[in-house]
Amino acid sequence: MCTADAARLRLWQMLSPAFPVGGFAWSQGLEWAMDAGLVTRATLPQWLADWLDHGAGWTDAVLVALSLRPGADHRALDDLARAACLSRQRLAETVEQGTAFAANVAALTGTAQPPAVLPVAFGRACAAMPLPASEIIAAFGQSQAASLISAAVRFLPLGPVEGQGMLADLQPRITARAKVAQDASEADLASTAWGAEMAAMRHETMTTRIFRS
Repeated sequence: MCTADAARLRLWQMLSPAFPVGGFAWSQGLEWAMDAGLVTRATLPQWLADWLDHGAGWTDAVLVALSLRPGADHRALDDLARAACLSRQRLAETVEQGTAFAANVAALTGTAQPPAVLPVAFGRACAAMPLPASEIIAAFGQSQAASLISAAVRFLPLGPVEGQGMLADLQPRITARAKVAQDASEADLASTAWGAEMAAMRHETMTTRIFRS
């Protein structure tokens, strides 16, 4: 990875929906919240903002930042990230996607990539890229936000263009949070998005569902 341009191409390859990690199958509890009427076409932008500022969007950004740093102990970060998951489905979501991500990167690069939760596996894979940490963190955040919006497009009466508009509106916040996360420590790894966490727990008991979380 000799140039920034080459690194950006690899970054966007790894974050593409075509990169086989199975992200389309998960919703981080959003499906239950939509089914219960708590998240609608009108309230989805606020849900996403809270997810980014106070929930998994923030904690994953911190984990990516910590995993990008020289000398990062990725095994310890993986253990910490698993312990921070408050629901069974949330744990399965990040572990299964991270395991697939690591296997794909190993196949592409010929380097050992032990299984890890998604943000740790991603940060580890990007650690040598000659790119600002905030850019890498923001790219990951946008990818995750786009996945949630895609879930809403499939569940709500929400058109794909309107969904893209929501993502565009969220981009300044994604950039701002990435800049904060790049200097974060393990002490900043906290979530207060209780509604999202409870939605993820309640999703486990849904009789009929589209998504796995």
